[in-house]
Amino acid sequence: MKEYGSNIQKLVEHLQTIEDREKRTRYAHILVELMRQIHPNMRDNQDYYNKLWDDLYIMSGFRLDVDSPYPPPTADVLGKKPQPVPYNTHGLRYKHYGQNINLLIAKAISLEDSEERLAFVSYMAKLMKTFYSTWNKEAVEDETILTNLDEMANGKLHDDIMSIRTNGFVDATPRERTGDQPPRRTPSGPSHGRNEGSGQPYNRNETSGNRQNNPNFYPNQGQRGHRDGGAGGRDNRDGGHRNDRFRGGNNPNNRKRR
Repeated sequence: MKEYGSNIQKLVEHLQTIEDREKRTRYAHILVELMRQIHPNMRDNQDYYNKLWDDLYIMSGFRLDVDSPYPPPTADVLGKKPQPVPYNTHGLRYKHYGQNINLLIAKAISLEDSEERLAFVSYMAKLMKTFYSTWNKEAVEDETILTNLDEMANGKLHDDIMSIRTNGFVDATPRERTGDQPPRRTPSGPSHGRNEGSGQPYNRNETSGNRQNNPNFYPNQGQRGHRDGGAGGRDNRDGGHRNDRFRGGNNPNNRKRR
């Protein structure tokens, strides 16, 4: 095997000349470890060590007699051709929709509830429309989707398809129709106009009225004023000496005049 090189081949030939079976088995394990170091990328493969032992037997011409952790392969594996991979041949009429659409159509036909079947067919038509757009990279009319759906169902969903043509698609999904989860509802107003946790709308006029009529609407305003030096807030900071600085109290020019 060329991927291991001629030196590994020489070691395998020397391994077969060792008469002591226990010593030969120990050297075989060491040789497999050396083969693993030569090809560290083989770790990602399935049955990694099994393949290394098979390669060791192949390089020895299937004549190596050691106690390996795996059963030795037979000589006919070298000329054996791989089995052909069977492909799925479902005979699809429209291949861009896939086989799963046929399974959904069979499920829709088996439904007895008319409302549930109508929601199921409407949801399935929307799904087919996305598949069509993904495959063909172009927009498609709803009539084309409904016609293809009617052909794939062999006319067994014709009444539901005619109802969709007349009244349009059903907004709810089949799960919402069956009661597995609550139906989706469109909110009546913008979400930013609601109070968190209460679900009630936020009244701007009420808030502005509280701001105008209530002088204590901002609870920290008084504390801010006392913190800065009194009721005057920032203007009376530093004990009121800031304004006296320009009135003559702490003005250095006034001190010179004195």
